[in-house]
Amino acid sequence: MMQNMKQFYLLPNIITAFGLSCGLFVIFKVNMTEPGVGTYELLHSSALLLLLAAFADLLDGAVARAIRAESEFGSMFDSLADAVSFGVAPSVLFLKSLSLEPATGLSFFAVVGGMLYTISGVLRLVRFNVKAHEIKTDKVALDTYKKNFTGLPIPASAAGAISLNLFLHSSFGKDWFPFSYPVKAIILTCFMILLGYLMISKWKFPSLKTLHFKVPSFHLILFTVLLAIFILYGIFYYLPLVLVICSLGYIFLGCILTFIRLIAGKKSKTLVDFEIDDEKE
Repeated sequence: MMQNMKQFYLLPNIITAFGLSCGLFVIFKVNMTEPGVGTYELLHSSALLLLLAAFADLLDGAVARAIRAESEFGSMFDSLADAVSFGVAPSVLFLKSLSLEPATGLSFFAVVGGMLYTISGVLRLVRFNVKAHEIKTDKVALDTYKKNFTGLPIPASAAGAISLNLFLHSSFGKDWFPFSYPVKAIILTCFMILLGYLMISKWKFPSLKTLHFKVPSFHLILFTVLLAIFILYGIFYYLPLVLVICSLGYIFLGCILTFIRLIAGKKSKTLVDFEIDDEKE
């Protein structure tokens, strides 16, 4: 019985280790690639690997809750894996894809953008863990805290960083937005800084766990299957376009909901769940 329990507790951590391996592989692969060689192919393969890491991040928590194998070790391991896969890997990939000449103003600006992104991602994870630890004995407060994300989740931020980079290097981006190389570098750097701010901000972003559909289960299953088919087809054939639409769409949705709440004011009950926290750290 004890052996089975240990196997159960290992399962979520094995999934976390797989996600961490995907992030590490991206970092190692990027550093073994010559600057400017096969940039789009590198971004494309890295995006697929980090999508696998994001799926593993979603799966390990679900498995741990399903088999009641949640632990402090698993929580810490998951956060450290997220810091590497979604905090470090996107910045390394971002800097490698630009291939900027060292000791220039633009290269310094890009390095600052990458560092701010990674530091903000780590701070986002630390804040989440500290807050969850403080209220872990209060089930009502914990459920309320997890109802929506305070600050942009780091996997969504990584998806946004990689998707825009991949899109601008793809044929779609080159045809629709034929920016010069310096302009492209400035846009990507500014976007990395923006993502860093959104991660450490008190802005609220919707959690898929809180979505409830009042429709017959058969219709919901049919809709889910059709949506999955479209997404999988898009990933196989139009990855840059699908990824940038989904990731930026989620980010813009959270920002729009927060803006609406700010305009509505605290006296209004409109989108009260997206009220910006006023509490100090």
